[in-house]
Amino acid sequence: MSTVLIADDEIAIAQILAELVRREGLTPVIATDGISALDAVTRSLPDVVLLDFRMPGMNGMEVLRHIKRLDDNLPVVLITAYAEVRGAVDAIHAGAFDYLAKPFNHRDVIRILWHALRDREMHLEKQPHSGLRRSAMLRELLGPSAIATRLIADVERVAKSDFSVLILGETGSGKEVIASAIHQASLRADGPFVAVDSGAIPETLIESELFGHERGAFTGANFQKPGKFEQANRGTLFLDEISNMPPASQPKLLRVLNDKAVCRLGATKPITVDVRLLAATNEDVRSLTHPGVLRRDLYFRLNEYTIVIPPLRERREDIPYFARRFLDLTNAELSKNVEEFTPAALDRMLAYRWPGNVRELRATVRRAVLMAEDRIGEEHLNLGGGTELDAGAANPAAWFSAGGQTYDALPLREIIKRSSMKIEREVLELTLRRANGNKAEAARKLQIDYKTIHSKIKEHGIVIHTGGNHVQEQQS
Repeated sequence: MSTVLIADDEIAIAQILAELVRREGLTPVIATDGISALDAVTRSLPDVVLLDFRMPGMNGMEVLRHIKRLDDNLPVVLITAYAEVRGAVDAIHAGAFDYLAKPFNHRDVIRILWHALRDREMHLEKQPHSGLRRSAMLRELLGPSAIATRLIADVERVAKSDFSVLILGETGSGKEVIASAIHQASLRADGPFVAVDSGAIPETLIESELFGHERGAFTGANFQKPGKFEQANRGTLFLDEISNMPPASQPKLLRVLNDKAVCRLGATKPITVDVRLLAATNEDVRSLTHPGVLRRDLYFRLNEYTIVIPPLRERREDIPYFARRFLDLTNAELSKNVEEFTPAALDRMLAYRWPGNVRELRATVRRAVLMAEDRIGEEHLNLGGGTELDAGAANPAAWFSAGGQTYDALPLREIIKRSSMKIEREVLELTLRRANGNKAEAARKLQIDYKTIHSKIKEHGIVIHTGGNHVQEQQS
């Protein structure tokens, strides 16, 4: 049964159209604004969209452009007043299938609807539906922005190959989402997808985890254990935070990638494995080959193709989409009916830097839905420690009037702690700039060891761009 998405903020018109759709044996889905319409495109995978030209927040032309990025072959029929027919014609030039002028004739609605469905069927015959569905699911996870479109194109370009892929992005930006999407779109999709956090495994155990061990190979090895490479055989192995892999283990990883065989700890014979490797890090690409991070030969072996995920603050058009999606999902989870965000709440989310990226936004919206009743206001977001905090730390007098928020309730110890963190970060940034991003040299200047400066950089969320000789914030 085909699905028809009806996007119209006039409930009466939407219900009339829904009844017409039902009479034709089709399934209607109603959305009352542009954001929820885009969400419905990814969740419901409609076969046709009936789209009102004028809606609050995001008008029909904006929604049309986003839908065309989601699925260029999805027919969109504009619903418009007679006075807006010229705009509807412009929309057809932008990719709309047809338009209906209000007040519309019911027979015209049905005629155009079935024409659009036939057009959809012809496109589906030329392109596998599974591919469309996979692309829509990835769009749902990545958002409607042009940056998300570029990321989807990167995934589709490299997925069918057997290239190793290096995925760069801040914590919470969706690196594992990209890795999983590459696997699902690859020729290995029927095989396993095994994810490993390289930074979460103790240095003494990482080789056992990756390559496996025989019984008695070391103290505590009471049974034979296959490693992650064996578990991922004929599939994909995803190594997250690859920059945290101990230097002593890197030559062994490189040997496995080159020889396509692993030797368990305590074993004498290698085991052949057929594994595609994807790796990710929150380090800047230029710092990966600095001393103590990645061996150059391993870096070049991993970096056959690179995908860079920009932070959420650089793709702000995705913020309302993600916020609405997380609102709907949390409503369903908690059996609540929080309807929307207030304009002040949306403005606050758009102004916030989101150091934790999409992961932080999701946690913020979930907490807000739990606290709110009908609408989510700025007070439910609990984002008071965002951009205003930086200004206050740099100027202690501003602690008591930053961004309209008072800090006089904070104890002196907390104020000093936050100010000290700010100063420490500024010193690290300045020293790293002077060292042109060389962490080893910066550690020597600050008279601390490399491990300490590495952990401080992660704690403060600093990314070094050596080419431009500047630093930018990243989630720790």
